[in-house]
Amino acid sequence: MSGKLWARLRDARYALPGQIERWLDGPGAGSAARTSARLGKAGLGTTLGYFQRASDGPEAILVANLAAAAALTGQNAYLSVKAPPLGFDHDRVEAVAAAAAAAGTTILLDAHAPRDAAPTFDLLERLLAAYPGTGCAVPARWERSAEDVERLRDSSARIRLVKGEWADPLDDGDIEERYVVLARMLAGRSAPVAVATHKPELAEAALRVLLRAGTPCELEQLRGLPRRATCAVAAQLEVPVRLYLPFGPGWWPYAVDKALARPYLPGWILRDLVGPKGFPAAA
Repeated sequence: MSGKLWARLRDARYALPGQIERWLDGPGAGSAARTSARLGKAGLGTTLGYFQRASDGPEAILVANLAAAAALTGQNAYLSVKAPPLGFDHDRVEAVAAAAAAAGTTILLDAHAPRDAAPTFDLLERLLAAYPGTGCAVPARWERSAEDVERLRDSSARIRLVKGEWADPLDDGDIEERYVVLARMLAGRSAPVAVATHKPELAEAALRVLLRAGTPCELEQLRGLPRRATCAVAAQLEVPVRLYLPFGPGWWPYAVDKALARPYLPGWILRDLVGPKGFPAAA
């Protein structure tokens, strides 16, 4: 393949998510809430996460999150909020937390790049004073996460333990080993911990650590990714399952981008359908 042709294909690959955003709107808050209610009847909890257009400003994002929070009234669901697009603005994020509280639920602050961690955790600690169930995601691949977990261990914050999408610029380390270490650090707390991984062996190791200590915990999965094997682990351990439901106009570009970045995904789906083993190391 010539260098020029390769460059054109590469440019088309990176432009595709942005083009999708122009062609299609993702599901709105009402649609996501209806899906959440349907899954709730099947015994599944949910997390709704809003994905905005690249061109959307903080006020448009705030309005969408407020609508989503209100739509979750009476459901076993909470709202995952991205603080950076809201400018880390306390008033905006607190408005979403207040709307969630009025609906009988709470919010959790998503993890982003390592540079966003400090303002996110500062915002979380301010919110916890008024909204004790507010949560955050903790990426195992970041070296700083051990200190963050120590800081939050005895708080009322809901914690979602993830492997992490953004690399640590200082030290990635052994991510799975760090994941289990963080689970051990969280073991014994009274506030809930969500184990968010699609790798069955890792999910089982972390959940067993938490269960032995009597820590309330659940398995959280991204809807659309294979989960048969991990849900089998949850069923064996009698742990509830929660699905993360992305929605909003930026969801389709995000989904396309992730699919293009995961060439192993079709094989992963097939292996999940036919047997519990064989998950890729990147899961």
